Amino acid sequence: MPQKSKSVNAMAERKRLASVSLFSGAGGMDIGMREAGFDILLANDIDPDACETYRLNHGERIVEAPLGDILPIFRQVKGIDLLFGGPPCQGFSVAGRMDPDDPRSALMSAFFDAVDYIKPAAFVCENVKALAALGRWEGIRNDIMSRVDANYHAKLIVLRASDFGVPQNRERMFIVGVRREKLGCDNFDLGALLSDLLDDYRETPKSVGQIIRGLGPAGSQGNPRVCSAKITFAKAPVMRKSPFAGMLFNGAGRPFASDGPAPTLPASMGGNKTPIVDEREIFDGDSSYVAEYHKALMQGARPNVGTAPDRLRRLTVDECLAIQSFPADYQLHGARSAMYRQIGNAVPCRLAYAVGSVVKSILEERMMRQTSKDTPFIPKGLRMMMTDKLLEELQVA
Repeated sequence: MPQKSKSVNAMAERKRLASVSLFSGAGGMDIGMREAGFDILLANDIDPDACETYRLNHGERIVEAPLGDILPIFRQVKGIDLLFGGPPCQGFSVAGRMDPDDPRSALMSAFFDAVDYIKPAAFVCENVKALAALGRWEGIRNDIMSRVDANYHAKLIVLRASDFGVPQNRERMFIVGVRREKLGCDNFDLGALLSDLLDDYRETPKSVGQIIRGLGPAGSQGNPRVCSAKITFAKAPVMRKSPFAGMLFNGAGRPFASDGPAPTLPASMGGNKTPIVDEREIFDGDSSYVAEYHKALMQGARPNVGTAPDRLRRLTVDECLAIQSFPADYQLHGARSAMYRQIGNAVPCRLAYAVGSVVKSILEERMMRQTSKDTPFIPKGLRMMMTDKLLEELQVA
């Protein structure tokens, strides 16, 4: 990940800090936090495919178990600098049913139970923008902020991934908290400091076309994991002002413009829910088929029928990885549909890197004023769920 200023470069020379990752999924957020300078002592998720993906890339440090099974043990965990994670968001997302009674919505509370138990120096909780922006979730927001206020300076912020070099206009909410005793004052303006430090990590992203040209045509050596779902014309197109909105083709997969960042990649990708791109436009410089078809429809032309031309095809797994800013050599486990799901559920790595870097900078500046720091401690109950290889690797108390 790029480092943008002298203060950021100086930060890299200091020691790494200890962290715990919850709702880790395939490890997108963990990549960013690791690059920011946090060692991840423990990760947790319940998705078998995501856990195996995590092991392939991060080692054996993930515990595959419901958070409720290990949450009580966290009362004994000590010396953690950062607790981070993105609880499942389907209950809050405008792309889902927005059901407050969705069992997954309760996992936000479980995350903050872990904060209460572990008492990390700082925490970062990620979720969908809707939880921060919609009035229907105001009570939940207020409950969370009131809950952490006694022990943490906390701030809710909404960030757009494309502002930080991610080729995707994905907006996400982050609640960032730093323990009050770490900051040493009650009138601390965490929001202003986060905004100021995040400016060092702002970066212009590549376009969808640039990302795909860098990988090569679908099915080539650098871009092999294709989606074979056919693209068929909608018999009754849903028209919008933009060619890339509405519904010109059947299925939930929408066409992407090639000259800018992608819209949000959904976890529902796979099959005909996978987004569409125009390969001839991207590689040969042809005019956009989607834009021309949309223009014809707006002028009164009859909708096409049957299968779309071969130049239109769906995003590959490798393209989705790159759009989420995963490393090019990142390994994925599971069926093709599971790969798409893991990518769509992830926090963009570059966005997590920016957030993690500013939190680490705040912690380190404050830690320099302290004479001692707790050694990370993992209790016996949690050790029993880990492999011998992981325990040897972690070397914690």
